[in-house]
Amino acid sequence: MNPEGHLGDNFPLQAGRHDGFPGQAGGHTRVQYTAVNISTEPPQDYIIWSLCNFVYTNPFCLGLAALIYSIKARDRKMVGDLQGAQHYGKTARCLNIWATVLIATAVLISIITVIIIAVQVQQAYHYRYNYRW
Repeated sequence: MNPEGHLGDNFPLQAGRHDGFPGQAGGHTRVQYTAVNISTEPPQDYIIWSLCNFVYTNPFCLGLAALIYSIKARDRKMVGDLQGAQHYGKTARCLNIWATVLIATAVLISIITVIIIAVQVQQAYHYRYNYRW
C-alpha cells in the first residue's frame, strides 16, 4: 500500500485536505452534499373499515360511499398517484367516521329506549297487581 494514500498519480484513495477558502487556487477543495431521505409511507385507504361499515351498518349509504372512495384510494395508490390516493383516503375516513358515529348514536338511543320501556312496564305491572286490594 502506498503511504501517501494514492494509487498511482491520478486516483486518490483519501479525500484531499481543505487548505483555504473555496474557489482559491492551489488548495484542494472538498465537495459537500446533503442527502435527504424522505420515507413517505403510502396513504391509507381504510378499506377494512369501509367494508365493515358497508356490510354491517351502512347508515344513509355512507358505508357504500366510503367503500367507493376507499377503492378509488387503493387504485390511485397502485398507479402511483399518492396525492390522489391521499385525497380519496381522507374522504373515505371522514365518511367512515360519520357512519360509525351515526350507528353508535343509534345503538345508544336504542338501548336507552329499551331500558326506559322496560322500567315503565315494570312499574305498570307492579302498580296494577300490588295496589288493587
